[in-house]
Amino acid sequence: MQIVVTQAADATDLLAQLGDRPFDFLSVHADCRTDITPLGTLSRPAVIHGATSCLGAMTQAGPAQGMAAFAISDPDGAYGTALAAFDAGPRDAAQMATREALAAADRVGERPDLVWVSATPGTEEDVLAGIEDVVGPDIPIIGGSAADNSVAGDWFVFDSSRKMTAGVVVSVLFPSRPVSFAYQNGYSPTDKSGVVTATNGRRVAQIDGRPAMEVYAAWTDGAVAPADAAEEARAILSDSTLWPLGREIATVDDVPFYLLAHPAVTHADGSIDLFARVDPGERVTLMTGTQQGLTERAGRVAALARAAGGLGNRPISGALMIYCGGCMLSVRERLDDVVSGVNTALDGAPFLGAFTFGEQGSLLRAGNRHGNLMISCIVFG
Repeated sequence: MQIVVTQAADATDLLAQLGDRPFDFLSVHADCRTDITPLGTLSRPAVIHGATSCLGAMTQAGPAQGMAAFAISDPDGAYGTALAAFDAGPRDAAQMATREALAAADRVGERPDLVWVSATPGTEEDVLAGIEDVVGPDIPIIGGSAADNSVAGDWFVFDSSRKMTAGVVVSVLFPSRPVSFAYQNGYSPTDKSGVVTATNGRRVAQIDGRPAMEVYAAWTDGAVAPADAAEEARAILSDSTLWPLGREIATVDDVPFYLLAHPAVTHADGSIDLFARVDPGERVTLMTGTQQGLTERAGRVAALARAAGGLGNRPISGALMIYCGGCMLSVRERLDDVVSGVNTALDGAPFLGAFTFGEQGSLLRAGNRHGNLMISCIVFG
């Protein structure tokens, strides 16, 4: 197995850097303003797994302002990629893309080592369910939702010839070398928590029988303010980045693991829109984070992923990382430090990090999950 990671200002430059080498798997992540049309001239076996990434991406060489590519040459492995629109619904689309990806890998009926997924935001839980319908719940599904630069809906997913503003791209990976992964967040729980008592999809109406925003604003001591009387809605995505809501979904060595949901918009009726679904009866805990913690966490997650597969003292081929776009915006001036931490954890091996608006990962005893403000990393041995 050989992994090449490169970054470029535009698609033409990216293709020039990739050269004529035959790749078996190719994942490309780009600023939503990037013209991806030149990628259609790519003439090699691998179908592109593509998704937009907030303000670019990052690689072992540093922040990438335009786009970046992660390419695997692995003649002893098998890889397949497929793109599907949400026309028939996200779950059906995910089923279709997964089946087509398995066919492209010539592994129909087999279970991959892992699934790499990128979907447009909004229905990630259904996408995960659709993939599991095909490969089962025990196969790790890891990835991140497509992102734009301002939560304006300019995100899209793409392959070698098409792009979709509502769809999913799925890759099945049967690598010849071992892989390991980790899925974590960089936040700590506070002593403030309550039970969700009314929801509508991803909108939380009440916590403990009171308007959700009333409770949340009190928990944050006013750091995140509600919409005022003159506003129908107020965007709170930036203000809430260091104050997400967490749900305890597992324990690891007696330490609780929290899956996060990022408050995005508050409404005049006191409800809150999240970037993940929370169901009535679930207890949510106010989480807190710092810029320092978010800066250091990427390197720690990379180290955890490496250790999880017993690869801590062995050379690795490379890594794929998902880093929440909201977290990235919070530490944007410290991205060089983020990259440095990952490089240290991976001993300088090539890596690509995408900045996403939703993160998917696999947890021991909790299965495949969708959350916000999370970091995931896949290490290839």
